[in-house]
Amino acid sequence: MGYRVAVVGATGNVGREMMQVLAEREFPCDEVAAVASPRSTGTEIEFGDTGRMLKCKNIEHFDFAGWDIALFAAGSGPAKLYAPKAAAAGCVVIDNSSLYRMDPDVPLIVPEVNPDAIDDYTKRNIIANPNCSTAQLVVALKPLHDVARIKRVVVATYQSTSGAGKAGMDELFAQSRAIFVGDPVEPAKFTKQIAFNVIPHIDVFLEDGSTKEEWKMVVETKKILDPAIKLTATCVRVPVFVGHSEAVNIEFEKEISAAEAQDILREAPGVMLIDKREDGGYVTPIECVGDAATFVSRVREDPTVENGLSMWVVSDNLRKGAALNAVQIAELLGRRHLKKG
Repeated sequence: MGYRVAVVGATGNVGREMMQVLAEREFPCDEVAAVASPRSTGTEIEFGDTGRMLKCKNIEHFDFAGWDIALFAAGSGPAKLYAPKAAAAGCVVIDNSSLYRMDPDVPLIVPEVNPDAIDDYTKRNIIANPNCSTAQLVVALKPLHDVARIKRVVVATYQSTSGAGKAGMDELFAQSRAIFVGDPVEPAKFTKQIAFNVIPHIDVFLEDGSTKEEWKMVVETKKILDPAIKLTATCVRVPVFVGHSEAVNIEFEKEISAAEAQDILREAPGVMLIDKREDGGYVTPIECVGDAATFVSRVREDPTVENGLSMWVVSDNLRKGAALNAVQIAELLGRRHLKKG
């Protein structure tokens, strides 16, 4: 006996990727519902590469009673309105928006990092999926933290346009084409031209000069991994379609060499170490697309601080940063609590 699973926001980038991941990983579904906004009602979505087509149901009229899990990929607005209704109907919500992440009664889960925290899901019947840049970071940090205890992290992100949805990817494509043919370039989704440029601004600015994306990385890492870790981030949008990259500098309490870190990361769950000190001996975002792993390269000692390391972390933000992590949470939930399939 399998689960009845609803994918809310099924027509978006992440929703479609959730469908793909559910099918690829053969998640035990007896029934899958594609749920979206009224304007998408009736739109057909393929369930993975199975050839099975699902017609989108209207979120405004969808009854979550009798459904086991709802994977929400519809943004904070719909999550605020419909996630509590789904949860009250007995359907466990796994939400990809930022809305519930810092709610003390909602577990924020990366299964390779803090699986035990999922046991608290019954408080609200809602589980939060972390920010895409946070998810890949904590997967890489966790095994090192377990051995040498992390004191401080400095991270600069290189985040792809797909993190801003289909509109972000479309803008990169349209601007790139416009530049090649000599047409004018007008920013719309982003604050400045994204084609052949980088923008040190993701989400809104806060009073201290940081952006909300940077704040998310700080508070989410503390909640998932360890509240004692100090972290500062600079989040940058880059002209890449899919795949987030991060340059990470770490200061530890205990001594740890680059070779020791490589050995630890080589065996860590969810991590793929590709670290050859030669031309091309590292992973770039274009190479991670469609892969489940968080790739780590360029592991080296930082002589400017005591017990310091630097490394390069790359992952498919639509997968580990969103859809894959949500499905992994569903798998963890099934193993520990729902006991079906």
